[in-house]
Amino acid sequence: MNKPKVLITGSNGLLGQKLVDLLVNKNFDVIATSKGKNRNPKIENYEYFNVNITNFNKVYQLIKKTKPKFIINTAAMTNVDNCELRQRECKEINAKAVKNIISACEEFDVHLVQISTDFVFKGKKGFYKEDDKPNPVNLYGETKLKSEKYLKKSDINYTIIRTIILYGLIENASKSNFVLWVKKSLEQGKIINIVTDQYRMPTYVDDVANACLQAINKKAKGIYHISSNKLMSIFEMANEVANVFNLNNKLIKPILTEKLNQKAKRPMKTGFIIDKAVKELDLIPINFKDQLIIFKQELNK
Repeated sequence: MNKPKVLITGSNGLLGQKLVDLLVNKNFDVIATSKGKNRNPKIENYEYFNVNITNFNKVYQLIKKTKPKFIINTAAMTNVDNCELRQRECKEINAKAVKNIISACEEFDVHLVQISTDFVFKGKKGFYKEDDKPNPVNLYGETKLKSEKYLKKSDINYTIIRTIILYGLIENASKSNFVLWVKKSLEQGKIINIVTDQYRMPTYVDDVANACLQAINKKAKGIYHISSNKLMSIFEMANEVANVFNLNNKLIKPILTEKLNQKAKRPMKTGFIIDKAVKELDLIPINFKDQLIIFKQELNK
């Protein structure tokens, strides 16, 4: 039986590269697209296109030409403060581009898997279920929620996968992630200020990639929450990184959110209930420490 054709947008990013690698190795017919040069050239047996997905005509022509059965949209502007500083760009990448993809999906009968975020929630109570009411506190969350609303109003089959503080390893990363930043800073002997009053459930990128694979295999529809299974302060997360990698946690200094003077407001307590993904997407519940140990083994290969 022929494997379905999958188009991965944002393929130069952390999740995008992981998905290309995973799906090629699972013998899917993979097409990848991102802006600029392909940063994942070591993987073979897939096609790469340099496409700006905020341009409707270019997205339309790519989907018309390649005719995928599924699209996994990992492309996003995720730096929360930059979203406030470059609002037009944020709106174009996180919302308008999704609308472009949906329009083409409607015409060519494509199932869209959209990556979203815990930042669609206000962050008052924590432990959010998929059907809890979103209420974002910053532009990043607003644009990601808008993309979710576009999907709900559309006639296409879709899966929304929300995640929290994604981290992992790829060879040609254009930007760091929280775990690697903490690790590198401590290795260099730098003092880092980490907030004690924001709570999250960080997510290993491999878990999200596997959830996307299961969403395709099962043709899953609706919203799914993917994360680790223990709510922690970001300060506790940084200390866990120090402990697992045997680094000096005395360099990690506690600070309150209000002292950071960040451009964008943050939800204070998010975190997910992941039961639906465990049941329907075969997510294995795992705590951050155990995820880090797996990640450390990956780094040491």
